[in-house]
Amino acid sequence: MGTQPRTAAEREAKVALARNKLVLEQAKAVGLLGTAKNTRLSGRVPSELIEAAKKRAHVTSDTELLELALSRLALEDDFGARLVGRKGTIPTDIDLGV
Repeated sequence: MGTQPRTAAEREAKVALARNKLVLEQAKAVGLLGTAKNTRLSGRVPSELIEAAKKRAHVTSDTELLELALSRLALEDDFGARLVGRKGTIPTDIDLGV
């Protein structure tokens, strides 16, 4: 086993890198990422946004950032929307045991 990170910043980086790896592995597993990079994406955004996102995600390249961000968005579940959509569907007389 490797050495444990000593500072909060090192721990944060280690967690971010592990999370990124899992997201990209899941995206590959469902066929969203593969060996072919056949689409170019371009747009104008503030450089501060890019740098802040790279820093937060602990990535260095624009391509890494785009793959990670798009993978997270594509894999995002709809739990929040489903939860809100259930509002009022549970009977009021249900015994919650409280």
